[in-house]
Amino acid sequence: MVLSELRVQRRIALPLMAMNLAWFAKTAITTAFLGRLGQLNLAGGALGFTFANVTGFSVLNGLSGAMEPICGQAYGAKNFRLLHKTLLMTTLLLLSITLPISFLWLHIDQILIHFGQQKDISAVATTYIKYLIPDLLVTSFLCPLKAYLSSQSINVPTMFSSAIALAFHIPINIVLSKAMGLRGVSMAVWITDLIVVVLLAIYVLILENRKESRWREGGGWWDQSMKDWGRLVKLSGSCCLNTCLEWWCYEILVLLTGHLANAKQAVGVLAIVLNFDYLLFSVMLSLATCVSTRVSNELGANRAAHAYRSACVSLAGGIISGCIGSLVMVGVRGIWGPLFSNDKGIIRGVKKTMLLMALMEVFNFPLVVCGGIVRGTARPRLGMYANLSGFYLLALPLGVVFAFKLHLGLDGLFVGLVIGVFTCLMLLLVFIARINWDEEARKALILASSVQEQEVVRFDANPRIEALENVKV
Repeated sequence: MVLSELRVQRRIALPLMAMNLAWFAKTAITTAFLGRLGQLNLAGGALGFTFANVTGFSVLNGLSGAMEPICGQAYGAKNFRLLHKTLLMTTLLLLSITLPISFLWLHIDQILIHFGQQKDISAVATTYIKYLIPDLLVTSFLCPLKAYLSSQSINVPTMFSSAIALAFHIPINIVLSKAMGLRGVSMAVWITDLIVVVLLAIYVLILENRKESRWREGGGWWDQSMKDWGRLVKLSGSCCLNTCLEWWCYEILVLLTGHLANAKQAVGVLAIVLNFDYLLFSVMLSLATCVSTRVSNELGANRAAHAYRSACVSLAGGIISGCIGSLVMVGVRGIWGPLFSNDKGIIRGVKKTMLLMALMEVFNFPLVVCGGIVRGTARPRLGMYANLSGFYLLALPLGVVFAFKLHLGLDGLFVGLVIGVFTCLMLLLVFIARINWDEEARKALILASSVQEQEVVRFDANPRIEALENVKV
């Protein structure tokens, strides 16, 4: 049974890993082009990208996280109507959120200076982020499309789309960086994302048109009630807070680094180190999305035992992957820095800081997998509580004390982060151990089929899934 589950997860996870590696390689390439423009552009671009993550991309990605349990459980229950409605509703929700975010980005210079960032770095960050605003609209389509396909275990098209876009990302950067400098590097980011969106949109249209019976069964794209919107907004809010609390902690590190005595060098070191963490995070995210898909599909099909087994297999894989990822980071720490910068101080800092980051990855891999498990059960609040406790009650306060009071600098910030990640992992393991999987399967039938609870409890232990196909949403 375990080997069978491993084979299923391998088919899901491998395309996801390739897709996410291409996705985060784009970030590494962007950082490399910023580094070639000089230390100031590297620091300012990293600061701008951090601000964009904190206030924009983390919010959009978090809000779209609600699609994982809803669409995953709907697909398991063969409720294609709910699957289609959720795609449209989530896209509209994200587009509406881009308006206030865009207004915020237009005033980034005042915000950064108010929080004590150096004026020259803030000026570069302002230029970078203003030319990144179109990526908000692109991401509002990209995130729902990816979640829509991954909830059905369809990941190969996204993998190929990301690979094609990545192949264009380097020549686009070369042309635009020579012609427009920092502004061109920023524009290359959303142009690359737009390529992925266009390719995925074409695939989804072709996919749905080829499955005519499923298209008719999944009709009613515009048939949305206040109950549908209320459920989506409520779950999206929890997913958003869960995602943002984790993302914000890492990005706050960059902001805190900007207050160190050697801010330009420290921010550059942190940006380069985090770029390797992004590559490893592509594997973590693949494992998390895989387990979220498997758990939500099995719960939607009312197979609680299968969902529990999927969670256990993925968690074991996360622990093993964490150890491997840590060893890889230790092995490449001497060659990673020179890929991004020729500054000897930055290279030495990268080599030293990656040792602490390698220790953190041992705990970070299973932590991200645990986050995927709680998303699959439509209980992202558990991850929110763990992140709030580990990152904000421990990691950041301890990091500030170590870095500024004990004068450990960037190393002190990472020591606090390691302690916070370990605490988050322990809390989530306790939460997951207390999950009643039979109860979660019953709740999934309610979420996936939109039937009343009193109707669900009359189902026997192994109801025929085909019975749900005739349930009207």
